[in-house]
Amino acid sequence: MAMQTDLRAAAAAWRDDDPDPATQAQLQALLDQWPDSEAELADRFAQPLTFGTAGLRGVLRAGPNGMNRAVVRAASRGLVSYLDSAGPAGPVVVGFDGRHGSREFADEAVAVFTGAGRRALRLRTRLPTPVLAYAVRALDAAAGVMVTASHNPPADNGYKVYLGGEDGRGGQIVPPVDAGIEAAIRTVGPLSAVPLGDAGEIIDDTLVESYVDAVAALVDPAAPKDITVAYTAMHGVGAETLLGVFKKAGFAEPASVPEQHHPDPDFSTVPFPNPEEPGAMDLVQALAARTGADIAIANDPDADRCAVAVPTPAGWRILRGDEVGVLLADHLLRLGRTGTYATTVVSSQLLQSIAAAAGQPYAETLTGFKWIVRGGDETGVPLAYGYEEALGYCVAPDLVRDKDGISAAVLIADLAARLKADGRTLTDRLDELAAAYGLHRTDQLSVRVTDVAEIATMMARLRSNPPSTLLGRPVTEITDRLPSADVLTVRAEGVRVVVRPSGTEPKLKAYLETVEPFAPDAGPRADRSLATLRTEIATALGL
Repeated sequence: MAMQTDLRAAAAAWRDDDPDPATQAQLQALLDQWPDSEAELADRFAQPLTFGTAGLRGVLRAGPNGMNRAVVRAASRGLVSYLDSAGPAGPVVVGFDGRHGSREFADEAVAVFTGAGRRALRLRTRLPTPVLAYAVRALDAAAGVMVTASHNPPADNGYKVYLGGEDGRGGQIVPPVDAGIEAAIRTVGPLSAVPLGDAGEIIDDTLVESYVDAVAALVDPAAPKDITVAYTAMHGVGAETLLGVFKKAGFAEPASVPEQHHPDPDFSTVPFPNPEEPGAMDLVQALAARTGADIAIANDPDADRCAVAVPTPAGWRILRGDEVGVLLADHLLRLGRTGTYATTVVSSQLLQSIAAAAGQPYAETLTGFKWIVRGGDETGVPLAYGYEEALGYCVAPDLVRDKDGISAAVLIADLAARLKADGRTLTDRLDELAAAYGLHRTDQLSVRVTDVAEIATMMARLRSNPPSTLLGRPVTEITDRLPSADVLTVRAEGVRVVVRPSGTEPKLKAYLETVEPFAPDAGPRADRSLATLRTEIATALGL
């Protein structure tokens, strides 16, 4: 009985301090439905959303275990307190995408920053995450906040933080900054006592124009431009900015999927607005087939990711993130880009071989662009390029110190146009790389769970009884990155498996890679090997 009383009291106290009448009403309705609402209230008050290196992300709903104006107010007060005590000087830049609540959360954050005496600059309208990341560096900001849940389902939203100054350099926050902000959030008192200021300063269109000009300048004006592109913004905010970049770079305007061109917070044509999900790129591939496109490109809703599909005799094929990643790396190296080439422990090992052949430093980091953009710190040579297999590419770290699906898109179009002028395609170039370095074929085993405790159980099972062979070959190395990271790597000759929990979704992911000598039957052999490997790892996980 005491626990029930405590839960009802906590809900009532949160309701009374909630600055949003809509979420106040949500909680009141649940309190009115007591005791039938006990399980729902217990979930909403089980724990607060934790501020981590990805900031905040959660379901839009009232209570501390959800995304709402109350949580945003506390997070913003904690962030500005951290900046005042330990962060760099300068303004905070705030951006937002087209999701439910994004504009309101951005306005809430700005009011908290100005109320604390900090200059706040807000992007004029719904814009891609890369534009906000660009603004942090371009405007010498102390920090940037992007209100987005990227490619999560429509019921979610998030609060992503970039840090300026010498420590952050415009990248996503990393430990111990996240812990410092989280600690500051927990000291925020009643939300009604948080001072609120004005609406800040609205950044005019010259900032976006500067981003468009800078990204378009990555493409040589004299390079071939004869390429036909089909594109989808996937109901997100990338279309206007991407089309502007393509026009400025000298390409014909891509044909855009009309049903997905404008922001739609309900993502009405895709159950999961993630180009990696089955079926998510069906409409853009159909458009590409109708228009005779050379390539199809998809951004995710906040346009920080980029997916590419190409025509084949059997129909359109979506390139894996590792394939696009090495194509872009190879393209930049051939253009003479020097510096560190970085990827993550779960991405293909092919980048290491390509960088070594070009005499450039290589870095392998933990997953996430917060680490990739710091790959140059490991080598002592500034970052030239970084990518992760989850469709994220940093092709211009001096402009955007994070993944950027728009700059990646225009550079993949640049590469495709150059190859087309020589009578070749992206798949031809992939074959040439396979002939030089072996066919690196990757795949994933992704296990979505309803109870996150299942993930820990599967990881524990794998650690206690790892496979002794992979594809019939003796395991030669097992690397466990605990306690610094929950990542387990198992290797055999020509085989690698990396297993880890997802950082943003209730999933366990196993990243599979085989390397086959290049030959006419290398592709089918690699596919058979990956199918067998999937079965072996599923068995080891107890599936």
